[in-house]
Amino acid sequence: MIVIQNGTVLTGDGWAEVDVAISGGLIVGIGNDLEGGVVIDGSDCFVGPGFVDLHAHLREPGQTWKEDVTSGSLSAAAGGFTAIVAMPNTDPPTDSPKVVELVAALGADVGLVDVVPCGALTIGRAGHVSSDLEALYRSGVRMFSDDGDSLENTELLREIMIVIAGLDGAVLAQHAENALLTRGGHMHEGAVSRRLGVGGLPAEAEAEVVKRDLDLVRETGARYHCQHVSSKMTVAIVSAAKEEGLPVTAEVTPHHLSFTDEDVASLDTNFKMYPPLRSESDRQALIDALGDGTIDVVATDHAPHQRDEKDAAFSEAPRGVIGLETAAAVVWDTLADPDALFRVLSTKPAEIAGLSAHGGAIRVRNHANVVVFARNETWRADSFRSKSANSPYLGAEMTGRVKATIHEGIVTYQSGDK
Repeated sequence: MIVIQNGTVLTGDGWAEVDVAISGGLIVGIGNDLEGGVVIDGSDCFVGPGFVDLHAHLREPGQTWKEDVTSGSLSAAAGGFTAIVAMPNTDPPTDSPKVVELVAALGADVGLVDVVPCGALTIGRAGHVSSDLEALYRSGVRMFSDDGDSLENTELLREIMIVIAGLDGAVLAQHAENALLTRGGHMHEGAVSRRLGVGGLPAEAEAEVVKRDLDLVRETGARYHCQHVSSKMTVAIVSAAKEEGLPVTAEVTPHHLSFTDEDVASLDTNFKMYPPLRSESDRQALIDALGDGTIDVVATDHAPHQRDEKDAAFSEAPRGVIGLETAAAVVWDTLADPDALFRVLSTKPAEIAGLSAHGGAIRVRNHANVVVFARNETWRADSFRSKSANSPYLGAEMTGRVKATIHEGIVTYQSGDK
């Protein structure tokens, strides 16, 4: 028996100052003065459904010097996550049931979080031939993406959307980037890139692809998820699509909520990510859109790279940063609202991914996927459970920290764990 005592708990009836008892993988009691064998002090903490990340790169198979399923699961648990959707740009990619089943089995063997493979839209993620989407769906895939690359072939994308529209609960997630407009670019195209003499990536490259894709959504009825929205232009397009009633959802990363292209001026490669950090007006538009629900979720786009890989000239360094262990603190700093915290990190992502064992309020008989979040705890982001440390928050003082994570009734992380 595990008992979380003295927390502020997100119950089915709203927030309440109660204890929570967990046994056999389930929530078995909610009330006052509960006792158990393992006690977690929830004083000054929010207790709610474990976080769900729709966008994480675990690098296994193929690039396990950066990350593997074990280290990625450790990192996720430390960040309060009980489920993560693993992106398909592995080697080989998750374009077949065999690789999907491998990644899922690795996650189950580790057992710290639910590792949910995302299926590749096209064979080899090459953008030429559709993967066997029905076979991937039968293997458990519900989210499909060629993440890391945008699917440029409009007719092929239309055919894929028609198939996905016929698969109950399936969603197409797009890395929206017009490669013709971003060739030779390494940061946001604007005053800072011109000042630095660094090739730029215009916001139009993202917005144009999203607009094209939503025209196809209008025609096919496929569910569409816009990955890592970075610009106010894209926010406006998504907002109009939602007002029209199209089946579209969107995500934003923590780093796009925190930083702008001005932070890239030092050419620190821990600030190199795609889509790039954009202007302050873009950042403010993203925050506003997250607050009003135009952007549905925060997803980390956790993308590990080793120090020697990032220790290169800005133009040569790989893109991407890690984010699992700092995401909750960033969201808390940005929104400072417990309802919003759990909406964008738990409830909505679980709903989009179809993960019924996650994201629900704390109720008796629900799966015990729970996070205890210490709202006022301050800490320094100076070490991570990830194999990599390529974080724009490295060394930063942060407020709000995961105190404990419980996955299917087992404590997978407590602050102070090594």
